[in-house]
Amino acid sequence: MSGTPPDTSALTAPVDRAAVRAFTAQLRREGKLNSVVVATIGLVVVGGILLVSAILMASVVSFALFADDGRPSPVGIGFLIFFAAVIAMLVFGLTAMFRGRAVRRYRLAHFAEANGLTWFPAVPSPDLPGMIFAEGHSREATDVIHGPRPRWVEVGNYTYKTGSGKSEQTHKWAYVMLRLDTPLPHIVLDAVGNNGLFGASNLPATFSRDQRLSLEGDFDQHFALYCPTGYERDALYLFTPDVMARFIDNAAALDVEIIDDRLFLYARRELSTLDPAVWQWIFGTVDAIDAKLGQWARWRDERLAAAPAPVASGVPLLTPPPVGVAREGRRLRRGFSWVGGVLAVLAIGWWLLTVLSDTFFR
Repeated sequence: MSGTPPDTSALTAPVDRAAVRAFTAQLRREGKLNSVVVATIGLVVVGGILLVSAILMASVVSFALFADDGRPSPVGIGFLIFFAAVIAMLVFGLTAMFRGRAVRRYRLAHFAEANGLTWFPAVPSPDLPGMIFAEGHSREATDVIHGPRPRWVEVGNYTYKTGSGKSEQTHKWAYVMLRLDTPLPHIVLDAVGNNGLFGASNLPATFSRDQRLSLEGDFDQHFALYCPTGYERDALYLFTPDVMARFIDNAAALDVEIIDDRLFLYARRELSTLDPAVWQWIFGTVDAIDAKLGQWARWRDERLAAAPAPVASGVPLLTPPPVGVAREGRRLRRGFSWVGGVLAVLAIGWWLLTVLSDTFFR
């Protein structure tokens, strides 16, 4: 993103309904609304069932209460008016919801175009290396906006599900991804400010605490930094005081993951949104971080052995290590969350207590 404020006029300007309908029809022709169409069909079915139920109930009430010795019953008329109002509200609500989704898609697509980016309505199971993209099932990124400004940037909302049946849970995230100039060691900055109960991390993955690295200044008050064992000196090379200051000033409310040649910023609220203030903050944050990423391009992993290059004098000349990361630095080791373990034990204990009380104290 080029350092200039984003053009957010498309997010708030009045829209022409005919243009919105034409845009939606174009998306259908291009096959870009598959998942949206499925969701819409489900909503239509539910709405239809509610409408039929309301009509049947209204009919029953009218037959039972309308006639009073051949004369209209005030109670019956009241029930008919009530059910007619319910039907009208259902129709209005469904129409407003469908129109609102169509307008949202139209606005986001034109916002992306105005800023040299591209919008996609949905990307099922996105092929991204970050930790949130390997969890659960039914993974989907929505309202994905990406493009090269100046490096490749992608913003999207993301959901995945865990469990099944009554225990199924939907987990909502949003992310900003920046493409880096070179692969780097796997590093996670767990934001302290968004942690949960007893300081438990809100991240879906837990990392071994022996990989925790303390940095100078007040950085530890904002982030818990994890890097692979043996890569502490490399992390210090990457996170110089000026780089740390950029993350504290611009991304202290977000969790950060550096993995392969990508940098991810994670949030638990929508980032691809119709709110101009959110996009101004995203553009400003990306520009501030991008200004310091150029110095990371010079990093090389000394663990990657460089083959001696022969020269005319017969004395081999060592070449610099190649671009890449040695195997031991590519992924952090997962750990165990004691807070999560305690909560799991308490949940199991509560379940056992419930079962025993039902068995012995009926």
